[in-house]
Amino acid sequence: MSRPSVTRRTAIASAVAATLAAGAIPATSAGAAVPPSPDGWIQSTLGRMTLEEKVGQLFVQYAYGKDANTPDPRNTAIFGVATPAEAVKKYHLGGVIYFAWTDSVQNPQQIAALSNGLQEASLSRSSKVDIPLGISIDQEMGVVTRVGPPATQFPGSMALGAGRSTADARTAAAVTGKELRALGVNTNFAPVADVNVNPLNPVIGTRSFSSNPALTADMVAAQVAGYQEDGRVSASAKHFPGHGDTATDSHVAFPVITHTREEWDQMDAPPFKAAIAQGIDMIMTAHLSFPALDDSGNPATLSKPILTDLLRKELGYKGVIITDSLEMAGVRELYSDAEVAVRSLEAGADQLLMTPSMVKAFPAVVAAVQSGRISKADLDAKVRRVLEQKVRRGIVADHMVDPAAIGSVVGTQEHLAAADAVTNRTGTLVRNDDAVLPIAAAGKNVLVTGYGDVATTTLAAGLTRAGTTSARVTTGASPTDAQIAAATAAAAGKDYVVVTTMKAWDTAVTDKRGGQQKLVRSLQDTGVPVVVVATRDPYDIAYLPGTRTYLATYSYNAVSMEAAARLITGAVTPTGKLPVDIPAKGDPTTVLYPFGHGLSY
Repeated sequence: MSRPSVTRRTAIASAVAATLAAGAIPATSAGAAVPPSPDGWIQSTLGRMTLEEKVGQLFVQYAYGKDANTPDPRNTAIFGVATPAEAVKKYHLGGVIYFAWTDSVQNPQQIAALSNGLQEASLSRSSKVDIPLGISIDQEMGVVTRVGPPATQFPGSMALGAGRSTADARTAAAVTGKELRALGVNTNFAPVADVNVNPLNPVIGTRSFSSNPALTADMVAAQVAGYQEDGRVSASAKHFPGHGDTATDSHVAFPVITHTREEWDQMDAPPFKAAIAQGIDMIMTAHLSFPALDDSGNPATLSKPILTDLLRKELGYKGVIITDSLEMAGVRELYSDAEVAVRSLEAGADQLLMTPSMVKAFPAVVAAVQSGRISKADLDAKVRRVLEQKVRRGIVADHMVDPAAIGSVVGTQEHLAAADAVTNRTGTLVRNDDAVLPIAAAGKNVLVTGYGDVATTTLAAGLTRAGTTSARVTTGASPTDAQIAAATAAAAGKDYVVVTTMKAWDTAVTDKRGGQQKLVRSLQDTGVPVVVVATRDPYDIAYLPGTRTYLATYSYNAVSMEAAARLITGAVTPTGKLPVDIPAKGDPTTVLYPFGHGLSY
C-alpha cells in the first residue's frame, strides 16, 4: 500500500507548526478558540481549493469495506465508484464514519489499516492541497458502542450520571479517546447532551447522563475535556437543540418537542452551553420539530432560526455544526435528499453526515453555490471551520497511525483497571427488601436468567468466581411462554435467582409479548429470592410489581455485568444514585423512586 511521500507529509507538518508558532491557532489548550481570521496553513489552503474541493469538505460519509481498496458494489450506488479510496478521492470528502455494518469495524489492526489507507487516498489526489480526513465514529459506550473488546469498554452515559463523578466521566472519555486515536479515529460523536426527562424516550434513554440539566451539563463538560484535551479526538455534543423529551424515534419518524422557550432555556440548553464553554469542536443537530424555537414545521437540522440565530449567534458557538445522519426518516419527510443537503447548509450546518446519495447531493450543493443560493463567503466560512478543527485537534500534522503501537494503547491493563474502578461506582441499588443483598456466595446455588448472552454469561461467571454454583438460562428480550417455563423450572431448588431485564417497560418495541414482565412474575411465584438486574433503563421496576430486590446497572456490557456480580456478592458496596426519577407505570406525576435515591450495605 503506497504512502504519501515524506516530503509532502513533512511539508504539511512544517506548515502547521509554522502556523501554530505564528500564533494563528493557539496550541496552549486543546479546546482553545481559533481567532476569527487565522492565516498560515488554513488561509493558504483555502485560497488554493477548487469549488469541488471545498464542497467535498462539507460531507462526512460511510463507505463499505474493511480496507480502502477492495471494491464493493454497494459503494457504487452511493458514490458511482466501487472502493472507499475512490469515493474519498472523487468527492474530496471532508470525513468518513465507521460502522460494523459497513465492515469498517472488525478489530483494532483492521481499523488502523483502514484509517491509514483512507488517509493515503485523501492525500494522494491530484490536487494543489493536502487535507487529511476527519475519521469519525459513534463510541458513546453503553448501548451505542462500535468498537468492542479488546478495546476498553465503559458503561454508558446514564451509568456515569449515577456515579456522579465528573472525574470518572472524564477518565472514561480520555481512555476512549486515546484508544480511538491509536486506531486512526480522530472524531467521536459523543457525548450525548440530551436531558432525558421523558422515561418513555425510545431513542435516548440511557444514552443521556440524567434527567437533571445541571448534572448532565457537568458530565458533558467533563467528557469534552476528556476526549479533546486528554484523548486528542474531537468531541461532538448531540442532539441540538435537545432530544430528551420525546416518545418518538427520529430514525423512523418525526418527533415534535413541545417545550416552551423558557423550558428550553432551563432544561435543554445547559448541557450545550457547558459544551460550548468547554471548547467543543462539534455540535450535532437533531431531526425534530421544536415549534417554540421555529414554528415553520421544519426539523432543527433544516432550521436557520435554530442553527444560525440560536446556536451560532445567541449562544456564540464558533465550531463545526454537523447534521445527524441524513438517512434518518425525521429529516426526509418534506424534501428530496438533494434538497435536504442544500437546506441543511443554508440553515447553518457546516458538515452533512451520511447523505443517502452523493451522486445527487454533491452536484446539488455545487449548483447551489454556483447559483448564489449558498454564497461563496458562506461556503468559505464553513470550510474554514472544518479546517480549523483539523488543525486544532492535530489531525493535519499527525493523521497516520502506527499499527505496531496499538497494543501499548488499546485495552491495556491500566485502561481495563480504570474501567473496572469507574464501573464499580455506577450501580444503583434501588430496592433491597429483606436485605437479600449482598448474598453470602460460598456454596450457594444460583440461577442466572433473562436478557442477553453476554450479560447472563458474564454475570454467571462472576458469581461463580465469588463462590456460587451458577446455572444459566438465557431468555432474550422477548421471552416466549416456553422459555419462561424453562427458566421457571430451572429455578427449582436454587438459593437465589438473578434475572436480567432490558427495557422490560417497552412492550411496544423491545418486548412485544410482554415476556420479560411475565418472566419476572413467574420467577417470583416460585418463592425463591429473586434479584432483578435492570441492564438498561432503570424504569423497569415500575412495570415489575412484587419486585423486592432491584439493581440498576444502566448497561449490559461485560464490564457492567462484572461490576454487578461484585455488587451482588458484596465485594463492592453500591454507591450509585438514581440520575433520573422513576415514575409509576402510566402516571408520570407519581414518583416511585426519586432522583438521588440509592441504597447501600
